[in-house]
Parts: sequence; C-alpha cells; structure tokens
Amino acid sequence: MKIASIQLEISDTESAADRVRRVDAQLGNLKDYDFILLPEIWMTGYNTFDNYTKEATLMDGSFVSHFAKKARDLNAYLFAGSFVEKSGNHYYNTSILFNRQGKLIASYRKIHLFTYGSKEGDLLTRGTDPVVIDTEFGKVGLATCYDLRFPEQFRKELDRGAKMFLITSAWPLARLNHWKLFNAARAVENQCFLVSCNCVGTNQGVVLGGHSRVIDPWGNVLATGDERESVVIAEFDLGSVDRIREEFPQLKHRVAIN
Repeated sequence: MKIASIQLEISDTESAADRVRRVDAQLGNLKDYDFILLPEIWMTGYNTFDNYTKEATLMDGSFVSHFAKKARDLNAYLFAGSFVEKSGNHYYNTSILFNRQGKLIASYRKIHLFTYGSKEGDLLTRGTDPVVIDTEFGKVGLATCYDLRFPEQFRKELDRGAKMFLITSAWPLARLNHWKLFNAARAVENQCFLVSCNCVGTNQGVVLGGHSRVIDPWGNVLATGDERESVVIAEFDLGSVDRIREEFPQLKHRVAIN
C-alpha cells in the first residue's frame, strides 16, 4: 500500500479559495497512491476562528463534492482532512474519507475539542462516536489532532477492528515532543499502523509543528516530514498487522480492570 500525506503550509495571507487551488495542484502530482491525506481545517486555517462560521459548509456542499471528484480522478482513498461542517444550528470539526470511486465512505466529527488557547470548544459542537471504516486493505480508524491525547478512543477503534489510524491535525510546534510521543504510543499500544498529516507555517501567530508521520506497529518511523511544506510518502503492507500481533500477542494479554 502506497500512502502520501500532504503536509500543507498555512498562512494568513492566502485565501481559502487560493489554498484549495494550491491543494488541487499538489493532488494532481500524486498518481498511483492508495491513500492520500490532508490536514485539519486546512482550507480555513485551524486558528482562524473568526472565519469558522463564514466558511462553514454543509455535508452535501461544495467542499465535499469537490474532493469526491478528486478521489475519483486519482483512483485513491482520499482522507481530505477536516473542515467546519454546518448542520442545523451546530458546527463541527468534521473529517471525511472517500473511496477510489469518489464515494464518501466515512465522516468523523472530532470528539475532543481543544480549549487551551483555542476557541474551537466555544464555537464547535463535539462529536460523540469514534469511526472505523472497512477498506480493501482492512479496517481504518479516523481521529483528529487533540484526540491523540486520549488513548481510550483508539482502544475503542481497535476493538472495532482497526488496523490503521489516519490522523488529521493542526498541532503546534510548541508541543512537538508530545506530538511525536503520541503518534508512536497510539501505534505501539494498539499494534496498528498510524499515518498522520499535520500543517506547517504560521496561522494567527501560532507556529504549526509539521512532522507528519508514518509509524508501524512496532513504533518505527517509516517516514516523517520536518517543519517545511512537503509530501510524506511511505509504502507498507497492512496485512503485516496480523503477523505482528501473532508474533507479539500483547493484545491477547489485556485484562479488564475495574
């Protein structure tokens, strides 16, 4: 399985429309990949809170339809990152996954909203349910940024059969060590592959951390970005998860603790 994580630069001087056009150009260069990832609220800019409601879109709106076509054109699973979804009187941080035919096969509303120096928790409504979706390669769990700090969510996804986690994020450089730690920990403790897509650049004074990662179930870093815009590329066999879990059967040794 070939995977590409687009570590996108976010700046305050670029409009949402211009950023979409720039992403379109990058996607056009990514042929023959099985999975392609984008970061969190990348169109608006995660920290551009004043534009959340102005640039919010419906689930059947232009953002979703646009990237459905891109997935179909690329013949790839496209995890198009997240956007601000408007639903009735509520707004959500919603990530979306399309299959090779451009069908929306999964949407995930971020469960753990960030409130430390962030207005996300004030502006948005949290989701309530972890998401795991079946693909031709195996079951995949979705999560967003701050979710990485909550291992119980990933255990829930593991128990639903996940063999790989896809993470969309706008994690800051100030807590880069935490980012690296949680990427590895969530992979190792669940014996899953983990692929993350983070932003770079400076958005509303917040320097974004980059270092998008591909981690195997042993915690090995198969590929990583740095603090510049780049495409992080890796190739691996998701079927190896079963072999690794059989070789080192830690998950069979879980004990219910009251």
